[in-house]
Amino acid sequence: MLWQVDPADRAPLQDQIAGCVRRAVAENALAHGDRLPPAAELGVALGVDRNTVLAAYRSLRDEGLLEFRRGRGVRVADVTGGAAAIHQAAARLIDLARAEGYTRAELITLIERMA
Repeated sequence: MLWQVDPADRAPLQDQIAGCVRRAVAENALAHGDRLPPAAELGVALGVDRNTVLAAYRSLRDEGLLEFRRGRGVRVADVTGGAAAIHQAAARLIDLARAEGYTRAELITLIERMA
């Protein structure tokens, strides 16, 4: 995995890590059942604390993108169906908004106005 985080970026490190995972799933670099690196290992590779990686993993678990299995590690959940498409579209929108300089609050406001 060639993920990178930028400590100088305005986005929190855990959000950057979550974005890397979302992108990998959206681009089929990660598929259902694929195991993610342990948090400590990924933390060392990215130069961040393992708790930052765990926070990213937990947020992705809460979104339904990852599943935690005792003794089997963190794996990509079955993301087929409508919810997966929505998550992938939302991830792409977030990436685009960041690239265009929108803050999280500005993006939320924009979406609320459109809904």
